[in-house]
Amino acid sequence: MDNLILALGWAGLYGPMALGAIGSIIGCALAGQAACGALLETETGHGRYVGIAAMPSSQTIYGIVVMFSLNRTVTLDNAPGLFAVGILAGMALLFSAVRQGQCCASAINVSKIKPEIFGMSIAPAAIVEGFAVFAFIFALVISAGIPA
Repeated sequence: MDNLILALGWAGLYGPMALGAIGSIIGCALAGQAACGALLETETGHGRYVGIAAMPSSQTIYGIVVMFSLNRTVTLDNAPGLFAVGILAGMALLFSAVRQGQCCASAINVSKIKPEIFGMSIAPAAIVEGFAVFAFIFALVISAGIPA
């Protein structure tokens, strides 16, 4: 049983980065596909379409920082805390990156038809990013209470 608890603690250490990266991969792929379609259908604005497709990549960076804040020797005392914070933060980052990618794809699709609403169309993606930042900040704060 002790080995399982230790293994879960190790999963909690790597979880935020891995899950954040998985979400970023999916989110960037979704938005990137919309950007590729927009490149074929528009004469201008290609740079902003490609740029907005990269927005979900920030969740990987947040996951890396959370992973470093959790990094310590895994013991039976701290493994449950590492697992809980790491996996829950990682799941929040994963879901926010996927949903942000969907928001970005929608923004790309509407702004290729009506370019003047580009700024307003990325607002939902920015709101989703805000929730990722909340998960990131709270994971950093609570990680300080996990025994070293």
